[in-house]
Amino acid sequence: MNLPRAARYLPLLALLCTGSCSKKTPTLNLLVWEGYADPSFIKTFEDENHCKISASYMGSSDELVAKLRGGSAGNYDVISPSSDVATSIATSGLAAPLDLTMIPSYAQLSPQLTSLPLVHANGQIYGVPFMWGPDPIVYDTTAFSAAPDSWNVFWDPKYRGKVSVWDDLSTVYMAAQVLGYDKPDPSHLYNLSDPELDAVKKKLLELKPNIRKIWSTGGELTNLFESHEIVIAMGWPLNTADLKKAGFPAGETIPKENTTGWIDHLMITAGSENKELAHKFLEYMIAASTQKLVTDKTHYVPANPQSAHLMTADEVKTLHLDDVENYQKRIYFWQNVPRRAKYNEIWNEVKAAQ
Repeated sequence: MNLPRAARYLPLLALLCTGSCSKKTPTLNLLVWEGYADPSFIKTFEDENHCKISASYMGSSDELVAKLRGGSAGNYDVISPSSDVATSIATSGLAAPLDLTMIPSYAQLSPQLTSLPLVHANGQIYGVPFMWGPDPIVYDTTAFSAAPDSWNVFWDPKYRGKVSVWDDLSTVYMAAQVLGYDKPDPSHLYNLSDPELDAVKKKLLELKPNIRKIWSTGGELTNLFESHEIVIAMGWPLNTADLKKAGFPAGETIPKENTTGWIDHLMITAGSENKELAHKFLEYMIAASTQKLVTDKTHYVPANPQSAHLMTADEVKTLHLDDVENYQKRIYFWQNVPRRAKYNEIWNEVKAAQ
């Protein structure tokens, strides 16, 4: 069949157009915690920068590090490591140093957070504080006449098969708190000796009959509550918020032993080929207006205190932005764990035990 010359070239023209159009739409790949790439705030960045955000979610700090070290670092542009692994990522060549001239909102961030040495290395800064918060007790209010006031309730035989804990070293830290290893120095939770870790393992093995399931993702924990498989768990403020939005009677509390918590940072991977766009993304995410939107989704505390000006008095109070100093005294922020491999060995043995 003899097609007109122009018609014969149409498929080629379409292919060329597709190729050039795709180049005009760069994709920024994220590996972040759940709640950090919600359309409620991501779409504006995509529209303003004519780009696409593609997000993958991690279930633990160790999962993030494993993916970065396992050769997947080049697959991601922006990551959100917590304070327990941010230092090792910053010092091991996995992250790129930041150009703060491209992130003017950095100056607005809480000095309590930016002054910490977590992401400072070789005279450079490798991350911006983004959100922070606790690992609280989340519970079904219909199963408790009052808010649980101690982690010890997890071991109460009354809740056999009704407890869930996070598949993360936070559960190891929690058991260490129950054993009093945070006194007099809370940072000791991250530097436990072999005999102390053995005692923690024994304590967690005693908890196994009460554990219905060890959760890996926030969505999984939310489902465990909604299906009434559990009544209490270590969770995230995001879980409480999602459950309440779904009409579930969820409560949240920090018990008398206090709890561990995290400061999440946004970092750019060393292998990113979109570093300029990634810097723009970091600036967008720590701006006060975006921080307010992230807080609406996650109920975590924003690193930019100016976002409080965009909140109601109730929101400010709920997030403890009216009394940050005292609230932080109840949270033992995750730190680098020098013997992380040993901690993981103990935790894996607990999980594997029947």
